[in-house]
Amino acid sequence: MQHPPARVVTTAIAEGLVSSTIARSVPLAAQVDLTMRCNERCLHCYRVVESRPELTADEIERVLGELARAGTLYLTFSGGEIFLRSDLFRLIERARRLRFDVRLKTNALLVDDAAAARVRALGVRQVDVSLYGAAAPTHDAITQVRGSFARTLDGVRSLRAAGVKVKLAYPLMSVNVAELAAVRRLATELGAAVGVDPMITARNDGHTAPVALRLSGGLLQRFLAETPPPPSAAPAADAPEPGHGPTIDDVPCSAAHNACYVSAYGDVMPCVAMPVACGNVREESFDAIWQRSTKMLEVRAIRVSGLRGCSDCDAARFCTRCPGQALIEDGDLHGPSQAACEHAVASARAAGSTATPPPLSISARPLTLTH
Repeated sequence: MQHPPARVVTTAIAEGLVSSTIARSVPLAAQVDLTMRCNERCLHCYRVVESRPELTADEIERVLGELARAGTLYLTFSGGEIFLRSDLFRLIERARRLRFDVRLKTNALLVDDAAAARVRALGVRQVDVSLYGAAAPTHDAITQVRGSFARTLDGVRSLRAAGVKVKLAYPLMSVNVAELAAVRRLATELGAAVGVDPMITARNDGHTAPVALRLSGGLLQRFLAETPPPPSAAPAADAPEPGHGPTIDDVPCSAAHNACYVSAYGDVMPCVAMPVACGNVREESFDAIWQRSTKMLEVRAIRVSGLRGCSDCDAARFCTRCPGQALIEDGDLHGPSQAACEHAVASARAAGSTATPPPLSISARPLTLTH
């Protein structure tokens, strides 16, 4: 069955699209989690499984229609493990009929040749596959599932054989940093891109166990020194990150401006990394939550100039502050993030700069999360 082309824009107009959607509060990019169930038990996972019922296929299809009407172009299906849903392809097909640019996030354990062929036939733009090492001992120790490394690579090979674009998502941790170069070689052998993220976050319920896996200052600085900085504006085909756009001095990140997150339980949040439930699609429409939720509007009103300890920081150009991380780990959506400050110091040193953040002034405000 022929599906309509995704509403893809060219790289040349990506920056304008980002600026325009931020200015008009259009949810250009949305992540929808299809399930919190997973067939891996990763040491660094920040997700929290709840006892509430997950959205049904009918409910998700309704939400997709609401997102399309709100102006969403880039749609990411994630989880949990999305291939655990027996109705996954039904949901992808619906999304493609609505002409979303669809991206999937998976561990690929359940991806075989038939599933890969279906993904290709449905016109999915890219599949991000989680990888945690260049060999089984490291990867399997992190996932806590024996044989997961081999199965993940089998899934990647099936996707590539079907002609699907694959990006390996490599969270960089103290337990796998030594294999980074080998992972990059492996990605080349597989015909896949690779994305490396050194920022391991606390769980969305505030539990800080994953933080212990972060790179130390010296290792982080070494990684940053060897890694070229990201472009000032990501290509449209990679679902732009508005935080890197021309409004960075005004808007601290894309959350609540032109990006949002819908959890598997129906909660609408400014971002997957900012567990602030602004409403639930079982109780009201996405548009009502996006346009009128008090919490959503509060996040949308945040500006860099109003961030305590951040607006006059001479290391700001090296900073990757995440408001959600500042909330979860430091208890203040409007204050500095210790993790971001440490990252900024490492980035500055890697660039040969002496710029440093001011002394941290973490607020003692009570932590407010999802519920």
